[in-house]
This record gives sequence, structure tokens and C-alpha cells, in this order.
Amino acid sequence: MIPPTPQHVLMTADTIGGVWTFALELCAGLSARGTSATLVTFGRMPDAQQRASAKAIPNLSLIPTQYRLEWMEDCGAEVMESGSALLALARRLQPDVVHANTYYHATLPFAAPVLLTAHSCVSSWWHKCKGTALPQHWSWYRAWIAEAVRKSDLLVAPTQTYLDEFQALHGSGRRTRVIWNGRSTPVHTATHKEPVVLAAGRLWDEAKNIDMLAHVAEGTNLRIRVAGDAISPARHGGDFPKLETLGRLSAEELAREMRRAAVFAAPARYEPFGLSILEAARAGCALVLSDIPTLRELWDGVAGFVDPDDVCAWRGALAALISDPVIAEARGHAARERSLRYSADRMAEAYCDAYASLFARPKPEGMAA
Repeated sequence: MIPPTPQHVLMTADTIGGVWTFALELCAGLSARGTSATLVTFGRMPDAQQRASAKAIPNLSLIPTQYRLEWMEDCGAEVMESGSALLALARRLQPDVVHANTYYHATLPFAAPVLLTAHSCVSSWWHKCKGTALPQHWSWYRAWIAEAVRKSDLLVAPTQTYLDEFQALHGSGRRTRVIWNGRSTPVHTATHKEPVVLAAGRLWDEAKNIDMLAHVAEGTNLRIRVAGDAISPARHGGDFPKLETLGRLSAEELAREMRRAAVFAAPARYEPFGLSILEAARAGCALVLSDIPTLRELWDGVAGFVDPDDVCAWRGALAALISDPVIAEARGHAARERSLRYSADRMAEAYCDAYASLFARPKPEGMAA
């Protein structure tokens, strides 16, 4: 018997990172399959382009808020207040499934089953970027995640590597799945690529390791362009004088840069999936990536891999591709072919199957709203 398809999904997301892109892609896929969604966002109000993108998706209701995110300073009161508001909304809407892309919200006593997607977490970020365990003053955050894992009906992660890492830190989910993220950006057959290296992401985030590219550019003729916010929500940031900084670009502007660039570099110390890498692959860029397990899982065999702390190796790998456009084109073609695995349609189909496996399942006693 084919499991029934849920008619309405209540979903959470933030407007600052890749979770926003993930959520919109998934909501578009749900809409195409006849499922409506209510997307509640946190962190900061969506900008005009984000609002327009959400408005273009049929059967999607966007409810934006400015409640602080779980990883922000002094967030506790606002996060809990956002939870009360979300519970009230769920009682009114009565969704078939709650899809939490935020951890605290997955701990709440919804009447509907809860699917939690683990996109990243401060604990794993800290371990990879700082080399130590998350400090004790983050104990409240760890407690939220442990409770979210314990209470969620299904735990999902975008790679097996990250699912294993996440559960080692926060406990085992009662049921788990790996569902690759996906993008619907057009697959671009390159006709002309410029001898440019492109990188993208939150430039202020230590995990992205943009400082590495600044060191790589020193004393070379490499043109390295970087797109993304340079200043964090807490007003932290840095300068990258050796790099061509493009600032925060719209999706269309970033896609245009990717179509131009021969090479895309991601020197990340920590990357559970990497949507910008996928977008670059779909644009036919040759990929040079950090040699970390999650990126190996996704791109092994079609990308070059370099130790994230080896400046000389990065300089050599990027220069070799820029100086040989034939090899760069071949690598870009291989990356483009691999990118077809990670489509938005495939992601939506997998999540619909996951929802269908849950929404008819009763909640354990004591967890109904």
C-alpha cells in the first residue's frame, strides 16, 4: 500500500545561510506534488529578493520573523518565545507534518510528527574550526539539540558522514535517513570560461577558510573572486585585500559569476554539504575542494582535493587548472555530470517519501499539543 501524501507541511528555516535556499527548493518541489507549505523564518527579515522568490512558489505561505537564531548571542529568551509562537501557529493550521530545520523547535510538543533535518551545528563546527569540544557555556545549546534528536520522529542529514558525526555528538535518532540536498539551477554547458577562481559563502565564517585563499593569492597572478557577506550578524568580519570581493550577490548574479569562472574553490574546514559547490558544478566549474570526509563523499572522483591548511598545495592546484583550460574544462564537465545526482526534484521526492512514512504515525503518549 502506498503511504498517503501529506497535504500541508509546517517548516522552519533561517534567512541567513544555505537553509533558506534548501527550504525554498523543497517547498517548490512540494508545491509541484500538490503539498502546501507554511514556511516560518528566523534570524532576520527576508530581503526583497528572498520575498520575491518565496512569493513565486504556489501553495507556499511565508511567515517571516526576526526572532534570534539558536547560535546567536543572548538568544535564549527569543528562541523560546519563537517556540511559543510556532506552537500556537501549529494549533491553528494543524499541519500533517512539522519539518524543523532549527533544533529548539523540534523539541516542542506538536500534535503532528516532527522531521528534523540536521544541516550543521555549533558543536561540530567548533570541533572542526577550533580543534576542541564546544565550551561548557554552550551547554544549553547542546541540551536543546540532544532533546531535539530524542523527540523527533525522523532525523535527516544531507550526507552519511555528517549524520554519523552529528549522532556521535548528540545521540542517536530513533529513525534516520540521509537525503542529499538538491538544486534546480540550470545545468550550464560552458562555451567560454575565464581564467578566474571563484569562491562563495559567508566570508566571516571560520569554517569557510577564506583566509586561506587570501594567502594563496599573495605573490601570484591568480585572479580569485569571492562572493558573500563579509560581516557577520554580530558585526564581526575581516578584510581580504588580495582577493576580489564581490559582496553579497543575488542568486542570479552568483550564477553569472559561476558561469564565467573556470574554477571554483572551497577550502572549507567544515562543510556538511555545500550548496555553493553544487551550484558551481552545475555551472561547469572545475572543483578544487578541501580534503574533508563530507566533500569526499559527494565529489570523490570528479574534484581535486587539497588539505585545507596547505597554502602551497592550494596555490599549485589552482594555478595548474587556470594555466590549462583543456584540463579545467574536462574537470568541469565531470563535476557537471556528478551534479545531476543532487537535483531538487530528487530531494523533494525523497522528503515526500519521508513525510509519508510519518504523518499517519501517532505521537507517543504525552507529546500531543
